[in-house]
Amino acid sequence: MLRKIKIVPLADESFGVRSMCTYVETPDLKILLDAGVSLAPNRFGFSPHPKEYEAIAECRERIAKASEKAEVVTISHYHFDHHTPSYVDWFCNWSSPDIAKQIYGEKNVLVKNYRENVNSSQRRRGWMFKKTGGKHAKRLETADGETFEFGDTYVKLSEPVFHGPVDSPLGWVLMTSIKYDDDKMLFTSDVQGPMCDVTLEAILEEQPQLLIIGGPPIYLSGFRVKEEHIALGMRNLEKIVMSVPLTVLGHHLLRDEEWRKFSNPIFEAAKKCSHSITTAAEFIGKRSNVLESCRKRLFELEPPEADFEKWMNLPLPRRKLVKPPI
Repeated sequence: MLRKIKIVPLADESFGVRSMCTYVETPDLKILLDAGVSLAPNRFGFSPHPKEYEAIAECRERIAKASEKAEVVTISHYHFDHHTPSYVDWFCNWSSPDIAKQIYGEKNVLVKNYRENVNSSQRRRGWMFKKTGGKHAKRLETADGETFEFGDTYVKLSEPVFHGPVDSPLGWVLMTSIKYDDDKMLFTSDVQGPMCDVTLEAILEEQPQLLIIGGPPIYLSGFRVKEEHIALGMRNLEKIVMSVPLTVLGHHLLRDEEWRKFSNPIFEAAKKCSHSITTAAEFIGKRSNVLESCRKRLFELEPPEADFEKWMNLPLPRRKLVKPPI
C-alpha cells in the first residue's frame, strides 16, 4: 500500500497487551509513535495472567530495539499505554527509569502539551514526564498542531481531538500523519472510532492510504461509555474504512472477546469498496493473540504455577517492585 514508508506495529491488543506503539521509517526519518505498553490491573476480578506478562515482556523488547534506531519519539497523550513512565512498575506497565531513559534518551521527543487541552490526571503525568524521562531527550518539543520537516518527510501532529466522545473526561489526544512523496499514513491514537464527528472530518481530510486506529471500547458499553457513543464510533469507523484503502484496527475494540462479530458491518463495508482491514499483528504476518478479554478463561484452563501464585499474593506495592516469575 505504501512504497516508501515502512510501518512496523510493535505492541497492541492483538499482541496481548494494551498499546498502539508503532515504528515508522522513511528514507529521511526513523520515528517511534506512542512508546508505551501496559496491562489492565483487573478484568473479571483477575489480575494479569502469566501469558500477559510474557506478552508485555516481548513487546517491551521490540520497543527497546526500535528505540535504538529511532531519532524521534512521539507522545500523543499521557496514558501509560501511550508513553513510558520513569518509575518501577512490573505489575502493569513493565517500566523503570532505565527503560524510559533508553526510549527517550538523546531523541527528539514530540509531546502533547500538558498545560492546555488536558485533564488533571494527564497534566500531572505530563509535568512528571518533563522532569523525569523527558530530561534525557535531546529536545523536548510541544507538538500540538505543528508540522515538522525531516528532509522530504513531513510529520504533522493534529490539534488536540477528544479521547473518545465530545467533552470526554479522559481529555484530548494528538493524531500523527507522516507523509513522504505520495505516501501518507495516519496514526490516530485514542479517538475510539472516532466517537466525535469533528474528529471524523479531520481523519477523512488527511486522506491517508493507511490508517492506524483504535475502535470504540465496546467492553465498556452501557456502564462506563454510553451506548449511543459506541454506536456513533462504529458508524464513523464504517465511513472511514470506505474511504481509506488499508485500516489497521485495534486497541480498545479488541478488549472484548466478541469484537470481530460486533465489527462485521465494518468489514463488510470495507469489502464492498475493495478496501482492507487488518489487526496490528496480522499486518506483520502474525496471528492475533488477544489475551485480556480471555483472562478469566486463561486462569481456568492454565492455572499459574505456585511461584506465580505466591507473587500474586504479595501486597500491590511489592508486586510493582518485583518482576513476576514467568
